[in-house]
Amino acid sequence: MTTGKIVLVTVLAGAISIGIAIFGQQWLDEGQGMVLPLPLQRDAAGDDRLDRLPEFRLPDIGGQETASSSWAGRVLVLNFWATWCPPCLRELPLLDELQQAHSDGKLQVVGIAIDSKDDVERFLTDNPVGFPILIGDTDAIEMSRRLGNRMQGLPYTVIFDRLGKRVHGQIGEMTRSSLSEHLDPLVTRSDGAQTTGN
Repeated sequence: MTTGKIVLVTVLAGAISIGIAIFGQQWLDEGQGMVLPLPLQRDAAGDDRLDRLPEFRLPDIGGQETASSSWAGRVLVLNFWATWCPPCLRELPLLDELQQAHSDGKLQVVGIAIDSKDDVERFLTDNPVGFPILIGDTDAIEMSRRLGNRMQGLPYTVIFDRLGKRVHGQIGEMTRSSLSEHLDPLVTRSDGAQTTGN
């Protein structure tokens, strides 16, 4: 193959990749406000969707395993993301802000990176967050599917109440208003009493 053909094939492959990425992003953005029907339950055909926080253990970037049971009794925001995903990176500061606003321990944000440990470590060195980041694997991808991420897109965020019940799932970037809409009632409920507005 001549140098000209190699360059042409490379340029075409790049253009196709960019086109797919743009189309995929627009497609995911259209689903931003999507709320999956709840509760998710097994149907007569044995559907394997989960309506509760499953038991799992995943390592952080230091290799220390964390069990999902360590967040028992807290409202949980579980965010599946990757360093190569622009909407994921845009929403990380919002999730970090959310965690800082709830430093009382009633709410926990947890990131599950569907990415290589090295890429995640490099990213977090320049962009630290104040919540746990775990390294996902193929089992984590399957878990996100069973939690409602049927298209296996990123970012994917799942919110659980303090009893571990799945109350919301969203493919695509979360907004401040969407987080507030779903979390405020849960955090207020976990206080045991109504709180005055912030």
